[in-house]
Amino acid sequence: MKITGYRSLVTSHDWRRPVGDANGVITSGITEVPVLILETDGGLEGIGLGQHAEIARVFPAVEGQDPRAAPALYDSMLSHVFKSGHTGLTYGAIAAIDMALWDLKAKMADEPLWRTLGAADRFVRGYASGLCYGLEDEEFAAHYALWAERGFDSAKIKGGKDLARDIRRLKLVREIMGANTPAPALMLDVNESWNRKQAIRHLAAIEAAGIDLTWIEEPVRRWDAAGHAAITRAARCAVATGENLTGLEQFAPLFDAGAVDVVQAGSVWGITHFTRVGIAAHVRDLPVSPVGYDGNPVAHAAAALPNMIGIEVQDFNWPAGLDIDQQIADGGIILGDRPGLGIVVDEVAIAQHRVEGSWNAAGGPHKRPRDAGLRLVPEVGA
Repeated sequence: MKITGYRSLVTSHDWRRPVGDANGVITSGITEVPVLILETDGGLEGIGLGQHAEIARVFPAVEGQDPRAAPALYDSMLSHVFKSGHTGLTYGAIAAIDMALWDLKAKMADEPLWRTLGAADRFVRGYASGLCYGLEDEEFAAHYALWAERGFDSAKIKGGKDLARDIRRLKLVREIMGANTPAPALMLDVNESWNRKQAIRHLAAIEAAGIDLTWIEEPVRRWDAAGHAAITRAARCAVATGENLTGLEQFAPLFDAGAVDVVQAGSVWGITHFTRVGIAAHVRDLPVSPVGYDGNPVAHAAAALPNMIGIEVQDFNWPAGLDIDQQIADGGIILGDRPGLGIVVDEVAIAQHRVEGSWNAAGGPHKRPRDAGLRLVPEVGA
């Protein structure tokens, strides 16, 4: 079987609530979900999720190739663009193709991807993450109560601009998740909105408030190995980062500096990237956690990693026109038996039901504010 072509389309996800972080909020709760479909001469099609604007630049590296060579083709794509680099939009295209290749590889074996990757169990433990910065306290509590009803005992909240608000909401979610465990795991994600001394001061205040924080996520800029190292030395909680790093080599400065305690990888960066980051973390006795994305495609790879600490789960609903063989229950993801990633794309339904919405909207979380890391006093309110 050979790869012959591709189709690219965009569907939408209606989150039914405002979603965002300290950088901004999508108040409509509607975002785009790019879908890549790899075509073959055998009739099978592979599905990849995530932006892939530079697909035409990368596709020649896999055209005419056997999709079962997914890891080798991943390296071939990196080599194909080595002169100009593989970060940003280019890496998104590589990742979407890689995801579709693994989908095809498992479909050719007529088994779910978690089986192809060697997982023994279809269950992937997770933690609740509501992308909740834009919710007021009452909505916030009602939302996390839904996660508790599905058996979740761990939660991550979005914060970083108002420490008093963050502490209040950490205590609130601790009480909610306490329905399932006497000691919920609590995480705070500030999405690179602090500088290193702010992080050290704020984490000390959180500890003084009696909160046993499990990890602080992206406290400073993603590439700041010295800053992350200073924070992990000063704080009792773990420091988690890595979701925005594109390529295994970008993790090396963090590893060398002892700057990361929970190694994260973005679910949009593909299966091969996640498994390689996971093994690099494993040889350093570090846990790894995939960051959430629509349809949780990397959950299949997470199921097979020995050092996976928990996958971020962001919603119970799927994007328009996507049928995904998963259940969100028992505090995690229960993967199904449908071959490959378990994703079926209904292109007619997408055409009929897609709603306009973009993560890159003005004021949204993909736009970094000018005062991030520079605030002298709290920015009160959502």
